[in-house]
Amino acid sequence: MAENSISTSSSRPVIMVTNDDGIDAPGLRALVEVLVASDRYDVQVCAPDSEKSAVSHSITWRNAVSVSRVEIEGATAYSVSGTPADCASLGISKALFPTIPDLVLSGINMGSNCGYHVVYSGTVGGAREAFFNGVPSLSISYDWAGGRSTIQDFKLGAEACLPLLNAVLTEIKNKTYPEAQRCFLNIDLPTNIANHKGYKVTKQGRSIIKMGWKQVISNTQGAKMLSTMTMENDSSAGAETTAASTTSEGPALFKREVKGAQIDGDDTDYKALQEGYITVTPLGALSRAEGDCESYFREWLPRVAAEFQSASASAL
Repeated sequence: MAENSISTSSSRPVIMVTNDDGIDAPGLRALVEVLVASDRYDVQVCAPDSEKSAVSHSITWRNAVSVSRVEIEGATAYSVSGTPADCASLGISKALFPTIPDLVLSGINMGSNCGYHVVYSGTVGGAREAFFNGVPSLSISYDWAGGRSTIQDFKLGAEACLPLLNAVLTEIKNKTYPEAQRCFLNIDLPTNIANHKGYKVTKQGRSIIKMGWKQVISNTQGAKMLSTMTMENDSSAGAETTAASTTSEGPALFKREVKGAQIDGDDTDYKALQEGYITVTPLGALSRAEGDCESYFREWLPRVAAEFQSASASAL
């Protein structure tokens, strides 16, 4: 586990911020602005130089990443050519900053990250990477709704998260916070953040936007993804014609389109978010199967092996 750098009562906690929408995204800028304005933390930023939404936990493996200093008032900030997981890894490595942060924040994402979409999310991936390395972390996402949400909502969301951040940092300082290898937190902010109903601990559900594919004639046509949990159809989609109807030459183009949604029931992250709560969902990283799947396959595998041995013996 990474060493705790909150050593004395006079020390200022170090918070590192990353995201998947890119270092210029309004969600990240609002979060950093609120952290700096509180005058309680040393703020570091290590974020992608461009949008990296829905890249999950992908990392740059064979090639070097480029890093550039970025001016953000009150913070020490760098943009990185890699993924959110790259940024989190680099930012906590002491190769870029002199100290390991006390807390990593990934967000604020434009769009919620609930249910199965947690798997796709680059925002969650940034927090998970810190978790892998024993640094306490939170991913933060805002349930952006076109026509209702405004950029100001990101600042309101950041301010609404401050009590959570302060409480986590206090627990870390007092050595009463769960060990960082055990879990990290995924926070989702409701659309009407100004009138949220409070904080609610939830569990990850199975909600997911069902996706299909459509053949298109232009790479700019089709569905536009705002986040891993929020999809909006582009206004030009209705006028689309397929590539197959116009030409058979060259590569065919296919884009994702929304086919529907699978929404979970009670007591899950997505349901509570839609009810207006700020959801706080503890996550881990082990992909365990649910229910009695393990016991089923413990009985299934010996049968498969026995049938294979029997078939092999009969063939001799």
